[in-house]
Amino acid sequence: FSAVCSTGQTLYYNVTSDSTVEVTSQNATYPFYSTIPTGDTLEVPTRVTIRDTTYKVTRIGDYAFGWCSEQKCIKMPRSITSIGDNAFNICTGLTSLTLPDSITSIGKYAFSSCRGLSNITIPNSVENIESEAFEYCSGLTSIEIPSGVKRFGLCVFWSCPN
Repeated sequence: FSAVCSTGQTLYYNVTSDSTVEVTSQNATYPFYSTIPTGDTLEVPTRVTIRDTTYKVTRIGDYAFGWCSEQKCIKMPRSITSIGDNAFNICTGLTSLTLPDSITSIGKYAFSSCRGLSNITIPNSVENIESEAFEYCSGLTSIEIPSGVKRFGLCVFWSCPN
């Protein structure tokens, strides 16, 4: 189902349990969006209501914002606990990202080719960073990895020249 978020974009959701949803892409295969979300800032809500049922948004799903190049800033609530594979893949306009301290896992290629992303702080809650999560982030100059990371995949920073 879909719902309009506070910044005016239509976001798409998959129900994951009786009380939770994940943000997903509009289409299950490429192209992932017929109409790409527009605007500089995108704010993922904590909760979303459909047909009189309110769900907590707990995950940014696989390909949720893949190839969405307009957003410079993505705001995620503390209800988010994981970021799926390719979730922000090729979001070339992304320059600002604050990961909430509730996130425990960052998926494969999650931020791959986000060339505009210059720095990121990984919260202490993160335990898993999967393979190539930040590959080809050519603008990345600063990153902090917490000591609590238990799984650090292969080539997480592949082709990050800085």
